[in-house]
Amino acid sequence: MGNRGITLRSEDFSAWYNDVIMRAELADYAPVRGCMVIRPRGYRIWELMQAALDGMLKETGHENAYFPLLIPQSFLAKEAEHIAGFAPQTAVVTHAGGKELEEPLVIRPTSETIIYSMFSKWIQSYRDLPLLINQWANIVRWEMRTRLFLRTTEFLWQEGHTAHATESDAEAEALLILRLYRKFMEEWMAMPVVTGLKTESEKFAGALRTYSCEGMMQDNKALQAGTSHNLGQNFSRAFDVQYQTEEGSRDYTWNTSWGASTRLIGGLIMTHSDDNGLVCPPRLAPVQVVVVPIWRKDEEKSAVLEAGQRVEADLKKAGLRTALDDRESMKPGAKYFEWEGRGVPVRLELGPRDLAENKVVVARRTGGKAPSPMTDIGATVTGVLEELQQQLFEDALERREEHSHRNLDRSGFIELMEGQGGFVYGGFCGGARCESEIKEKTKATIRVLPDSEFRSPEPQDKCMWCGNKAVSEAVWAKAY
Repeated sequence: MGNRGITLRSEDFSAWYNDVIMRAELADYAPVRGCMVIRPRGYRIWELMQAALDGMLKETGHENAYFPLLIPQSFLAKEAEHIAGFAPQTAVVTHAGGKELEEPLVIRPTSETIIYSMFSKWIQSYRDLPLLINQWANIVRWEMRTRLFLRTTEFLWQEGHTAHATESDAEAEALLILRLYRKFMEEWMAMPVVTGLKTESEKFAGALRTYSCEGMMQDNKALQAGTSHNLGQNFSRAFDVQYQTEEGSRDYTWNTSWGASTRLIGGLIMTHSDDNGLVCPPRLAPVQVVVVPIWRKDEEKSAVLEAGQRVEADLKKAGLRTALDDRESMKPGAKYFEWEGRGVPVRLELGPRDLAENKVVVARRTGGKAPSPMTDIGATVTGVLEELQQQLFEDALERREEHSHRNLDRSGFIELMEGQGGFVYGGFCGGARCESEIKEKTKATIRVLPDSEFRSPEPQDKCMWCGNKAVSEAVWAKAY
């Protein structure tokens, strides 16, 4: 246990993760097993994530809609691979209004089936395409092993669903969203990700192809942070989503679906936080800067408080999410401790001596403090926040690359996975047997077949596991 009352990452990463959440008051355990209560600070991070992602989606032509929580059980059965993939996780309503239902209703584990049943009513002609819909909603998946934010029975997410006239249009959409997710994760979350294609065994149930963003957490495990699926015509055939082409013939639409959830908050925590508590990227911090006035004598109080209020006003005028901690019941050190645990990126300390010099002390959550003139304090702090945002990304990227390994043989791979872990880039023969053997022996899975920019400089011509000819390069890691 560290001197801040938080388990050290080096001692127990899982316990540390929970301690950070509790100290920052982001979430708590609900009375229902496997569920969580998202507390105001945690929900504010989600709101900021939601606003950023929602704006990016609307800029690319997507519109928000809402579909029912309850789905007829027969809908899931229409797409065989889909029902097989989700059956173990579904929660089913069999009684309502004091009576047994004629048909059970599934609480949505995802919304493809009910959305494409509606698409079949709305789409008649090529003029109705593309149809670009997004939904912000809650999802229920009956998980056996749960962890706050990362895997809970109920969670929040956005799920996009689109319909297109051609396979190439659907593929372009799936890749557009993959790039959009990466942009959000890297520019807002300061979390670098590797993108690429999922293998057949790892793809979404019912999809033609699945693409993923994979981040590396500080324990060197991967986190699947967002996925984008080209569904082909599987769901349009199951739900008879047809349209009249420009030539007058009938064809089935090509569909995509994609989603990112509140597990992004877990990814943010595990990417940046330290043994003192939460470290939050400035763009997603509920409070970006806190002003802490300091006085020892009553005669100093009014002048320092008044100056603190002026600084607060200047910061808000600069568009910064600001708090003024003028509580008299706490000493400055206790306030620093509290705001540090909450992950506030910048703290401004203001005492009588600082006021006399028309300065404040700018303290960074990641370490270091220096005096700065009160004049143009909004611009000064804005600049510091931008530096912090960029530094968090660069630090996470450096850490990922430090723990990314290439040219390992089978024994070296096993040794790494039994030890510190990390991302392993290696040749893959494409065989399901190799993939399952690796998972059984090392608990590592293929996270992605990486996009070209992430591939090793030299082509991987042999499978890392069996030695046969490689058909692609793969990124292996243990994962959440």
